[in-house]
Amino acid sequence: MIGTPAAYVLSHPGAFALRVLKGFRANQGLLLAGAVAYYALLSIVPLLILVAIALSHVIDQSALLASLGRYIGWLAPGESDFIVSELTNFLAHREVMGWVLLGTMLFFSSLAFTVLENAMSVIFLHRVAIRRRHFLVSAVLPYCYIFCLGLGFLLVTLVAGSFQALGDKSVEFLGWRWSLSGFSGVLLYLLGLAGEIFMLTSVYMVMPVGKLSLRRALIGGVAAALLWELTRHVLVWYFATLSQVGVVYGSLTKSIVVLLSLEIAATLLLLGAQVISEYERIGTAGQDAPPKPMQTG
Repeated sequence: MIGTPAAYVLSHPGAFALRVLKGFRANQGLLLAGAVAYYALLSIVPLLILVAIALSHVIDQSALLASLGRYIGWLAPGESDFIVSELTNFLAHREVMGWVLLGTMLFFSSLAFTVLENAMSVIFLHRVAIRRRHFLVSAVLPYCYIFCLGLGFLLVTLVAGSFQALGDKSVEFLGWRWSLSGFSGVLLYLLGLAGEIFMLTSVYMVMPVGKLSLRRALIGGVAAALLWELTRHVLVWYFATLSQVGVVYGSLTKSIVVLLSLEIAATLLLLGAQVISEYERIGTAGQDAPPKPMQTG
């Protein structure tokens, strides 16, 4: 008798973690993460350009770029200034963008979502075998998600602006003055972390075939976000102190660093999906069955 899935995980955390890793390895998780990272590298600049152009009509451009730079740093540690400078150059010459370029950016910005959906289909194979998604839904889904992502970033930017304004204030009591800049920094960090968890949870709810409960999606979102936070700080320290990647790759260094960061982020994203997949299988007939390696041909 297993009881609830949560009780099983709490009583057998090591066994559950081992099952997740075995399933991830059997699904060729690192290979899938490499594909997601490659197409994410192609998609990130067009996607950011589209978001920046759309939101620049309602948000001051300098505040928008500052907010973009802050959260790009969460995805590509240490390389946000490089990406923001490219966005600034494009926004300064946005009048050259025609319909062909707009269509091209829409196409490339959706590539990563399409590949991510296919990777999720491999991890959630038990769902795909039961119910397949209509191809029109798969075609429209990336653009709907991009639109929702833009709205979410607009909300986060407005809230972050309020937190930054709070940092310029201070509190006086009995002749003592305390600046709220530190408190504002904590709020900004928690806002970014909450936004990261929300975005990951939304990916786990939307990308897999079939309906996934909010609780299970949140389990994967929290797991992936916490793992990425730990990894992100390690990457910042590594690139700042020990890394010799600039000596090896020269002028390609920034692209390599961004690709490496996206590779690690994609790995943790798919690992969070594997956590949900294994959590769903607890108590089912195939729970104890060894994972079947993904094969080609």
